[in-house]
Amino acid sequence: MSLNWPWALASLLAIPLVLGVTWLVRRRRRRAAVRVTSIALVRAAVPERARWTRLVPTLLLLLGFATLGIGAARPQASVPVASDSTTIMLAVDVSGSMCSTDVDPNRITVAQRAATEFIQAQQGKTKIGLVAFAGVAGLQVPPTTDTDALITAIANLSTARGTAIGSAILTSIDAIAQVDPTVAPSGVDAESARRAGYASDVIVLLTDGANTQGVEPADAAKVAAARGVRVFTIGFGTTTPTRMACTGRQAGGWAGGGGFGMGGGWRGGSNPLVIDEQALQSVADITGGRYYRAESADQLQDALADLPRHVTVVTRHVDIASWFAAAGVVLVAAALGLSLWWSRIRARP
Repeated sequence: MSLNWPWALASLLAIPLVLGVTWLVRRRRRRAAVRVTSIALVRAAVPERARWTRLVPTLLLLLGFATLGIGAARPQASVPVASDSTTIMLAVDVSGSMCSTDVDPNRITVAQRAATEFIQAQQGKTKIGLVAFAGVAGLQVPPTTDTDALITAIANLSTARGTAIGSAILTSIDAIAQVDPTVAPSGVDAESARRAGYASDVIVLLTDGANTQGVEPADAAKVAAARGVRVFTIGFGTTTPTRMACTGRQAGGWAGGGGFGMGGGWRGGSNPLVIDEQALQSVADITGGRYYRAESADQLQDALADLPRHVTVVTRHVDIASWFAAAGVVLVAAALGLSLWWSRIRARP
């Protein structure tokens, strides 16, 4: 919780003022006390009250003043709310290893099917964009509600050498910036682009390997985090070595060759054929997203099906001063009411 007008907390000084006035009133009453000869007569004239009943109205009054004082400072709470302006960027790995047949018939075919089902499930109500990445990342479809255009682009994906996970994140950020003016492009200085809370736009990154070239995933994640763009990562595929098999369209720039764009070695010692789960988890943690592990077609579909409940909810700062004001009024009214009720003189038969 944050305060818009913290200086208004000075109104809480009314509490010690009330305590001081109460103390002075009681002191004067003691000085003006009248001596009587019979305590029994006094007890008969004054209604019976437990000691705690004298303290309750005072405590409620002080609590009411404290609540009103906090309300005057205009408190704001960070709460999750549904967003109707979400943009989802699908960043799909099309490196040569996506031809692996450990997931029948191969990884890229299963990924295409799952992505298509995910897009169809949104029913054109959410803007979705598509980025494909291998050695470089390219925007295939800008954010749109045109389901047919997205499905066609996914069906035409083809593999190539290399895996540029960081570049895919930056390309996705730039695509989001084109449709959401509150999100700065990746080339803008981080401090200038920094914002409070999460944007309603997210990136869903699916990969089956490790970054081999381009920007490091963690560095790209920091760029996304500065803009409030969450990245949900999916590590797809098993750890069992299998043969590679892609159709002519899917083979694309790889054409069934070996090496997978290793360029004479694996960058940083990472095996591009093995999912770098640590890097994917780090990207999700840095941006406020989530990491999913999918080793089968069903697990991939489950991961994508789980996304909407996280994606369509964003953090907003909501003014809750009215809640404090209402609670404060109720407490003060209760204090006055109880004080009058318990202080009344009951007639005795």
